[in-house]
Amino acid sequence: MQKLLKAVKALSDETRLRILNILLERECCVCEVMQALDISQTRASRNLKLLYDAGFLTMRKEGVWVLYSIDREATKEDFLGLVTAVGELLAGNEIAVLDRKRLAEAERVGPGCVKRMVG
Repeated sequence: MQKLLKAVKALSDETRLRILNILLERECCVCEVMQALDISQTRASRNLKLLYDAGFLTMRKEGVWVLYSIDREATKEDFLGLVTAVGELLAGNEIAVLDRKRLAEAERVGPGCVKRMVG
């Protein structure tokens, strides 16, 4: 029961729903989440941590980046239905569509990130 309660609380915030929405598209570092949602680093990091602690996300290190993605293995057993429902419910949402559009243009830049060189 506590695990479900923690998951539902994690989904009770607009920013966290928006983060799940973009992570359904692809894995992201904090600075990509910041750009896609047009939010501060502190807000992005805090909400990623809450989603991670609730069991929705996994993280992996790639060079200087920490990349977050939907933890499909963990959520398969517990809350994959919730994650899928979030994606379906936000599919036509104006803010969620704008977030995905900005995500397509987001770059790994900022604190802890190295700007990609286009050559």
